[in-house]
Amino acid sequence: MNKTDEKIPLYQQVKNYIEEKIVSKKWGPNSKIPSENELLAKLNVSRMTVNRALRELTADGYLERVQGVGTFVAGEKPQTALLKIKSIAEDIKDRGGVHTSEVILLREEKSDPELSQKFGIVSGSNLYHSIIIHYDGEIPIQLADRYINPEIAPLYLEQDFTKITSNEYLLKVAPITEVEHIIEAVMPDLNVQKHLCIKDNDPCLLLNRKTWIEDIVATKSCFYYPGMHYKIGGRFKPSSIAHRIIT
Repeated sequence: MNKTDEKIPLYQQVKNYIEEKIVSKKWGPNSKIPSENELLAKLNVSRMTVNRALRELTADGYLERVQGVGTFVAGEKPQTALLKIKSIAEDIKDRGGVHTSEVILLREEKSDPELSQKFGIVSGSNLYHSIIIHYDGEIPIQLADRYINPEIAPLYLEQDFTKITSNEYLLKVAPITEVEHIIEAVMPDLNVQKHLCIKDNDPCLLLNRKTWIEDIVATKSCFYYPGMHYKIGGRFKPSSIAHRIIT
């Protein structure tokens, strides 16, 4: 900032500085911008001034602030297909992102009455359970909480799901014959907030998915997405599969 800016409020000067970096592509979409401390030192203004500029640029859609991670230049929201089962890694790579994942849980569990009913199995039967966080760069964009019928993927627990997504593996070993999708807008619980780095009042999308192989229930999954980073949709021609999708 220079002397010609003296009549412009300081917070607006900071906004102009950041906007110029974004518009000129010096800071590209989804890139992490300097921290508040770095901006304080660079621009010689108060923390309150920088914070106001960042808040307003976030509200204007220029930036996205991820709690505990940092502030990023906003990119176009990725869109996951409603009628197509597609790997989250493929989704991210198709739009130029970098996919990584973190396995939170991977184990065998006994089914409770509710899960037993959904799978059509005897209560106390074995199920595989995985919880995996998927990232685009440093931004967590999906929490995948999945139960798997061991009958359709007996080696599921032996896989390294940081190298292959669970979706890719399951489609390879057990091609599905039927899918049900139910989409909800939900308020995230503390666990979802923690793993997706969102606040309790941030919007959250939940995609419930149930899959079958012939007459066997293969998986029951819950996919949580931070609404500020993700959208769900699709374009299709009417067909028999459309009648199996509940929205």
